[in-house]
Amino acid sequence: MNKIGLVVDEAADLPKEIIEKYQMAVVPVKMDWPDLENLPGENTFQKMREAEKRGIKSFGKTSQPSPKDFLVAFKKQLESFDKILCITVTSKLSGTYNSANQARGILSQEDQKRVFIVDSLNASCGEGLSDLKAIDLIEQGKDTEEIVKELEKFVPQVRLYGIFEDPKWLEASGRISSTLANWFRRMQKLGLRPILGVKKGLVKAIGIKAKAKDIPTALFHQFEAKTKKLRNQGKKIRVAITHGDDLPGVQKLKEMIEKNLENTEVAFVNLIDNVLGVLVGPNAIILAWCKL
Repeated sequence: MNKIGLVVDEAADLPKEIIEKYQMAVVPVKMDWPDLENLPGENTFQKMREAEKRGIKSFGKTSQPSPKDFLVAFKKQLESFDKILCITVTSKLSGTYNSANQARGILSQEDQKRVFIVDSLNASCGEGLSDLKAIDLIEQGKDTEEIVKELEKFVPQVRLYGIFEDPKWLEASGRISSTLANWFRRMQKLGLRPILGVKKGLVKAIGIKAKAKDIPTALFHQFEAKTKKLRNQGKKIRVAITHGDDLPGVQKLKEMIEKNLENTEVAFVNLIDNVLGVLVGPNAIILAWCKL
């Protein structure tokens, strides 16, 4: 039996290849948007664009996984691993972390001792970087208690930047206030690109980029500036990128990073999952990074 298995939630946006390689159990996050079900499109973002064209005014609703969802994942992994490490999306924006803890409490006393739960205080590729850090620590042979302590130190070090084409999706979901959404719109009218980030588990406005002709360029300049000191010191940086059905945009961003910045690796690029997708909308790009 393997030593440590991972349980993650869908909001981490990990590519299928990573999930399968490391035998992760993925807990689905739920989305309810009946108006989108019969619209054409290969993913949620294409359907959202079609909904806008047709004048559909509804917004998708999301809900956290139930304790039962986590219980199924825990039991599955406990059959193959000695201990389980579960990493969740930020508890400040979702009840997913609470559901995981409730599920753990349903297990037998012996099995409860085998399950460890960590709040990533992040989402999307920011959460995904915590998953990758856990993999690194497992491969280093550390025990579960050590890994949890290391992750608790690591979580505050992850930085996430996101630029969204239209803040209405986040506003409608209640994830950002109307005040912040209106500020975002005013900046856009002035030719500026406001950048949102995650601080202490909450979505915040963290900066503005001027003279950035598009989202990839704005994110590149933000990332370049914030990592310059570390890169000059020879520190290695790990990056993950997710997007709202804008493959050309993320390919451009990835190439800019790889061609211009030394000591930097792009760990993965992936589509934002359906549930986060209804919050950030089409053409959003999110970049997260951490020091290795």
